[in-house]
This record gives sequence, C-alpha cells and structure tokens, in this order.
Amino acid sequence: MLINELVKLSGVSARTLRYYDEIGLLKPSMVEQNGYRQYNQCDIDRLQQILFYRELDFKLEQIKALLEDKNFNVKEALINQQTLLEQKRNYLDGLLEAIEKTIQTMEGERTMTNEQKFEAFKNKLIEDNEQAYGQEIREKYGEEMVKDSNNKLRQMTEAQYEAVQQLEQQLFARLKEALASGDAATDIAMEVAELHKRWLSFYWAKYTKEAHAGLAQMYIYDERFTNYYDSRVGQGATQFLYDAIVAYSKL
Repeated sequence: MLINELVKLSGVSARTLRYYDEIGLLKPSMVEQNGYRQYNQCDIDRLQQILFYRELDFKLEQIKALLEDKNFNVKEALINQQTLLEQKRNYLDGLLEAIEKTIQTMEGERTMTNEQKFEAFKNKLIEDNEQAYGQEIREKYGEEMVKDSNNKLRQMTEAQYEAVQQLEQQLFARLKEALASGDAATDIAMEVAELHKRWLSFYWAKYTKEAHAGLAQMYIYDERFTNYYDSRVGQGATQFLYDAIVAYSKL
C-alpha cells in the first residue's frame, strides 16, 4: 500500500506518516528507488495501535517504547486499550451528565450541590492517575491502599480540592527556595517535606514515613515524576525533594 492509499484508509495525513517514519515510530516496510513508501499489513496494524494510544493521550515516545518492547503483545494491548477507553467514555458520560445537571440547575429544574459539580473532575483525576501510575503504585503499596486512596479522593469536597491545589503551589514555591540553598537537611528543606506530607494526606488514607520515603524513591526512578517536578521547579528538584523527604523520615 502506497502512502496516499494509507492516508485514505486511515485518515492520517501524509505529513504525519512521514514524521512517524522520521522518528522511527512507523517505518514503511519498503522504500522504492523513486522514494515511494510501501506499507504492508504489519505496518497497517502498527498504525492502528498508534492511533489507539494517541486517542488515550499517550505521547509519541511512550507509544514507541511500548511497541518496541520485546514483551509487547497485541491482544493484551487491545484489552488494556479497551479498558482505558471505557474509562474515558465513563468520564465523558459523567461530564455530560454534570453539564446537563448544571443546565437544569440554572433553569431552576433541580438543585445541584458543589460536590456533584466536581464529581466528574475527581473521577477524571482518578482515571488519569490509574493510567499513568496505577501499576507501579499497586506493585509498591498493594490494591487495598490504592482503593482507599481513590475513595478518599472521591469524597473530597470543593474546599478540600481548592486547598490541595493551593498547597501544591506552595510546595513548588518553597521547593524552589530550598533547591537554591543546595542543602536538603535545612529547616526550609524540612518544611518542603512537611508540605509534601500534608499534600499526600489529601490523597492517602494512611500516612507512614516509610511509605513517604518509598514514594520519593519512585519519583527519582520514574521520569514522569522527575519531569513533573523538574519542569515546574527547576533541574534537580526531584532529587532534592527525595533527599529532603529521606532526611525528614529519619527525624
């Protein structure tokens, strides 16, 4: 199948297909002497997988790593994608329901609590966490802790939701100050660890210093966490946060 035929079949632009080829995400099985790209059935199936993952908001580098994993299994991937898409559908259904209820409330047909207004967003946060970190968290802390944490998040009030957002911004600001000092054992570094503990307490049903230190260790081994803190605070912020939490856990 030539590239223009694949464009017509998939709806993906030729420019995008050429970019996928350039980054090694989807290389054609053959390139003719005249430069025409030829795609076989395996290439078409791989493109389908790419599009499924794109619908789930995976980054291209994540998709490439998944597809090139020697343990990658197409059937298992499809089952996992089905689960994730169903979660996304449930979120959209919940969001549509929330919009409908809000309209009815504005028209005086019903009343709607603040908790109901934010329910769909809390469910989306849970689903995002499940997609990004669910497997690692379960392996480290077990199913019961994940279940308890999700239940706690569902019960979070609007005021608590706003408080946790403000607390995280405070954490970023203090972490930036502490990072500039370069010492993870100072009073300000301990304040950072305390703020992180308070932030966690909005999500965790039970806090222990051991679990806190274990989570911090996962931060420095997982680039998703590293990018999260380093991009918001500065290079080395995640490592500094880990060092501060370890010091804090020994107090």
